[in-house]
Amino acid sequence: MRPLKAYIDLSALTFNLKLVKKIAKNSKVMAVLKANAYGHGLIESVKAIKSAEGIAILTIEEAAKIRKAGFKNTILLLEGLFAAEDIHQAEKLNLNIVVHNDQQMDFLGDVTLKNPINVHLKINTGMNRLGFPPDQIDYLIENLNANPNVSDITLMTHFATADEKEGITKQLDCFNRVTNNYNFSSSVANSAALCKFPEARLDWVRPGIMLYGASPFEDISAKEIDVKPVMSLMSKIIAIQDIKKGQAVGYGSNFIAKDDMRIGIVACGYGDGYPRHAKTGTPIFVHDKTTKTVGRVSMDMLYVDLSKIEKAVIGSKVEMWGNHISVDEVAKNSGTVGYELLCNISASSRVPLDYI
Repeated sequence: MRPLKAYIDLSALTFNLKLVKKIAKNSKVMAVLKANAYGHGLIESVKAIKSAEGIAILTIEEAAKIRKAGFKNTILLLEGLFAAEDIHQAEKLNLNIVVHNDQQMDFLGDVTLKNPINVHLKINTGMNRLGFPPDQIDYLIENLNANPNVSDITLMTHFATADEKEGITKQLDCFNRVTNNYNFSSSVANSAALCKFPEARLDWVRPGIMLYGASPFEDISAKEIDVKPVMSLMSKIIAIQDIKKGQAVGYGSNFIAKDDMRIGIVACGYGDGYPRHAKTGTPIFVHDKTTKTVGRVSMDMLYVDLSKIEKAVIGSKVEMWGNHISVDEVAKNSGTVGYELLCNISASSRVPLDYI
């Protein structure tokens, strides 16, 4: 069996949820488990965060699996309904739905439901992705209040720059301005906002990336926000090459050894979700030391410098990211974000998930 596996530490996921509850102690937690729980496996992750007041996902199919797994608290469809007929399944599964466009408003008005649905009305405060313009909110709330298919209303938005210097002030001011006259529950904080801006910890918070032990910030590490990594991407050395000064390594021969080197070949590549654009020098942990990658990442393999790890042999363990190497470090060296790398693992379908 190929030695590549992603080990998922469910106790770390539970720990990170408890940390969120400690930080946002006056808020309910809507744990974001979209994209197969950011690559960690949906149903196993549900079991680890069962104390969350809610779970946010994208599809009714995911929601049905979560209900089947025994989760009885709130489930929110983050993008709402995609087709009119979906509303009956949402009713059956007792789902909360985001409403962010006129078509979805029509879905709610064109049926008669036995059990009214809880609606999260999304306001576009500046990200310009999903949501209604602020000047339409009074009309929309009036419409929803008059609709017998609607039960509770929650007002929500999403921040574009909570993780950057610009912060949330402009968007939060906009949200408060159009919602202050209403006594509905509110939900605005993603991972970055709930960590950095106490004023965003309203009735609900929506942690995503921090639950999985990665940082939502470029300039603040996961260790600094006290989260534990949930996924450890592990493999082994499958070959060793002793190369001379001046010899090349890998496709394109774009790495040339400046000295004699000992190179290890690891069973992991971009076909498995490791980033192809990881540059030479990306940190990686082999045997008992941190070293660096060299050369281009191949589809099934990558290269590491073993020159200072004398004990490394064929079969030595390699950690691409996990307890020794942060996924955020790998992402930074690859021109991307930790979110993408974690999601890519389960998306590749070549990496078994092993729960510990």
